[in-house]
Amino acid sequence: MSKISWREPIVEMQGDEMTRVLWDKIKEILLEPYLKLNTEFYDLSLVERERTKDEVTHRAAAAIKKHGVGVKCATITPNAQRVEEYKLSKMWASPNGTIRAALDGTVFRSPILVNGITPYVPGWKKPITVARHAYGDVYKNKEIVVDGEAKAELVVTKKNGEQIRETIFDFDGGGITQGLYNTDKSIVAFARSCFNYALDMKNDVWFATKDTISKLYDGRFKALFAETFEEYRDRFEKEGLKYEYSLIDDSVARVMRSEGGFIWALKNYDGDVMSDMVATAFGSLAMMTSVLVSPDGCFEYEAAHGTVTRHYYKYLKGETTSTNSVATIFAWSGALKKRAQTENNKELSDFAERLEKATTGCIADGFMTGDLIGIYGGANKPVKLDSFAFLEKIASRM
Repeated sequence: MSKISWREPIVEMQGDEMTRVLWDKIKEILLEPYLKLNTEFYDLSLVERERTKDEVTHRAAAAIKKHGVGVKCATITPNAQRVEEYKLSKMWASPNGTIRAALDGTVFRSPILVNGITPYVPGWKKPITVARHAYGDVYKNKEIVVDGEAKAELVVTKKNGEQIRETIFDFDGGGITQGLYNTDKSIVAFARSCFNYALDMKNDVWFATKDTISKLYDGRFKALFAETFEEYRDRFEKEGLKYEYSLIDDSVARVMRSEGGFIWALKNYDGDVMSDMVATAFGSLAMMTSVLVSPDGCFEYEAAHGTVTRHYYKYLKGETTSTNSVATIFAWSGALKKRAQTENNKELSDFAERLEKATTGCIADGFMTGDLIGIYGGANKPVKLDSFAFLEKIASRM
């Protein structure tokens, strides 16, 4: 049987711990028997990031900008404990954050729906994709602890020295204060990424903030989204798609009553919280896809979870693990489908669809990893498979 090929490389980024082990097995069992893998490879393991002083992450980001499609394994973002464990020279930045900044991208997270895994919200019949504006806001804030009587002010100093000054609060005792920011450029890029992805996925866009309270900050988001949408209005109408704005509290209520099938665009903190809520309500974070989309049309696919450290330590001891690899498989299938789309490669697109159906079909028929046993409600008695047996079971259905 001749293997399926494509012209332009997919940027492949290897990662850490148990997901690294599974990455190699997915390639060996599910991809290499069928595909002539054409990838530009970067090792983003913490060991390699230390060796290259994180230069490898920046090279990988540049490669995605060049080739337009990437697929990434989960990676360690080091904390103090990891610095000690890996004898790092410094606490390297999150690779996801570095790549996101380089691409000026938006993260879209969407659940993988499987027959037999019923969402905790019964009305949800279609995926809800959370688009998180992962820039600025509370994640890049400045905070001050106030230890007595004090006046907190917000001050903006223009280039010509002119100052705009607002009193935040007159403290008569201890307290706290913080400052946030965002940029028009980033907000507009976020809006464009959402609208481009919506056209790609044929989904409506719901955007939500709280501009009745944050009249200038959230109001700016609302205004720039509305202004940017005018660039897309004709294309949305042609595809029968809608863009809607609502207050965040009203939006949450609408989401809970909906059947799904839309992109929920949210500011940084809202998106962080709601993406985990949506993932849990659909069943499992291990069944959640994540794609980073840049305003100029670059796509990077990965699983929405971490490196599964606890299972990795068991694996190193020679113990059997039952680690869910579905989101990582779908990261590969997503990248393959995108490359197939860019090259009009039906054979490659059909393979990616077949891979996804084989994966979800296994679970629907009762063959799964241990994390799904407790939430499976299908007709068959569930069978718990170990990490590699699950991949072999998928391969048997290809």
